[in-house]
Parts: sequence; structure tokens; C-alpha cells
Amino acid sequence: LCACMGAPLHIIEPCGFPFDERKIRRSGMDYIEHVNYTRHNAWDDFKASTNGQRVILMTTKGAMPYTDFEFQDGDILLAGQESAGVPEDIHKAAHARIVIPMAGQARSLNIVNATSMILGEALRQTKG
Repeated sequence: LCACMGAPLHIIEPCGFPFDERKIRRSGMDYIEHVNYTRHNAWDDFKASTNGQRVILMTTKGAMPYTDFEFQDGDILLAGQESAGVPEDIHKAAHARIVIPMAGQARSLNIVNATSMILGEALRQTKG
């Protein structure tokens, strides 16, 4: 997704999957060379690198539908672990919390589908 859309990827430890460089390269196929990714040892390291950019949390606990949110160039989309989301302190630290409205009893989409939808809307708004 990041390679195809030209979006940088930040991996913040501890991440929700075992980070193995060899496996990441293999699963990323030939796209991994086109991804601008940075690995951060902790949330505080990541926050120090954001240069004041807004961090927009994608969460099932959000109140604002992503389609109603006004994205700005430079916004950072933050996704937590699929099974657990993000810790409460990080939830509170986000500049905004957005949600994808679900039909009926559905709770959530998988992380890549959800991120694709929201990234697409953010790019539509900011890149015209």
C-alpha cells in the first residue's frame, strides 16, 4: 500500500507482529525497495520525529467518520494492532480519532482494507 501510494511507513515498536527484516523483505516482494520506512524503538521516538505533524488515529472507538474529517497535507495516519488497537495514552495523544462507519453488527475491517480506504480519502482531499 505504501509503495503504491507513495506514503511513508513508520513502524513503532513494540509492533503487533514479529519484525524480521528478512521476512519483511520476502513478503514485500519487489515493492519493499520502493517503501520509505522508518522503524522507531518506541512511541516517544516516533513522536520526536513527527515535526509537529498531526497524528490521526484510525480506530473503531472514533466518533468522527473519516469521510467527514478534513485531512491536511502532512497528516500521519496511525493504525494500532488489529486485535487490540493502541494503548489508551496513545489514543489520547492523537490529534483526532476517526472511524469507518460499519453496517449492522459488523465491528471492523482488517487493517489494510481500512487503511486503504482512509489513505485514499486523505490523498483525494490533499492531492486533488
